[in-house]
Amino acid sequence: MKISYEKKTFAGISKKYATIEKSKTVLIPVPYDSTQTWKKGSRKGPKAFLSAAEHIELYDIETDSEVYRRGIFLVPPIANNSISSKEMVQKVYNVTKKYLLKEKFVTLIGGDHSISIGSIRAFGEKYPNLSILHMDAHIDLRPAYKGNPYNHACSMHEASKKYPLIQIGIRSMDILEKKFLQKGNVFYMHEIYKNDLWMQKAIQKMSKYVFISIDIDVFDPSIAPSTGTPEPGGLDWYTTLKFFKKVFEKKEIIGFDIVELLPNEKESSTDFLAVKLYYKLLSYKYES
Repeated sequence: MKISYEKKTFAGISKKYATIEKSKTVLIPVPYDSTQTWKKGSRKGPKAFLSAAEHIELYDIETDSEVYRRGIFLVPPIANNSISSKEMVQKVYNVTKKYLLKEKFVTLIGGDHSISIGSIRAFGEKYPNLSILHMDAHIDLRPAYKGNPYNHACSMHEASKKYPLIQIGIRSMDILEKKFLQKGNVFYMHEIYKNDLWMQKAIQKMSKYVFISIDIDVFDPSIAPSTGTPEPGGLDWYTTLKFFKKVFEKKEIIGFDIVELLPNEKESSTDFLAVKLYYKLLSYKYES
């Protein structure tokens, strides 16, 4: 059954909190997974995310807040698999830029990780002193994959040539990607596991303005199995929240995306994890 985006709001919030005029936050769904290389299906991620959002409690205990009251505007979905990945990147760039010009806090839900290429381009134009916080199991630094520079395996390559790129939770990469690493900016999962000081060190690497890109597979598959390329040994829920809270306290977060949610009809906990994470990050942004 198709979702009617014209009538829908995030989490079913009242329309008075969901207009573009009164909303501080904009949510852009990008149901695109044409570049996915193992399990396809993340194009269904935005729909599953919005469906799970219908069941979230809108009061956040930790921050003692209801951040939805600051307004969340849901944009009709952009892009689909009928267009090329290059066209998709341009569409994401155009729509992200449109709402940045309206001075909105822009967030995106994917879709595969290639959607981040377009949004980072738009954020980079508005915020020259930008850094990228990349949360992922994979390094995503290939200049091209199977001849396509807009593949999800290349999602951070362009950004790595322009901005400080702080990569957290990495535990899988091709040896050819090593030459593209930013020295000292990669926090591998096996090192995080042994070192309690990694959070402080990572934050010190960031510039004033930070865009966060979160691949669901940064989490351990035990808590987030519904993703296209799961890797064992990922982050747990509370460690991740502890880190994000510190980042929001120390830096100015100017937007974020959540990608690679691949819904499974028999397992909906990952859908809800993505929604809970989304709402938690908004609460940290505005209410902490």
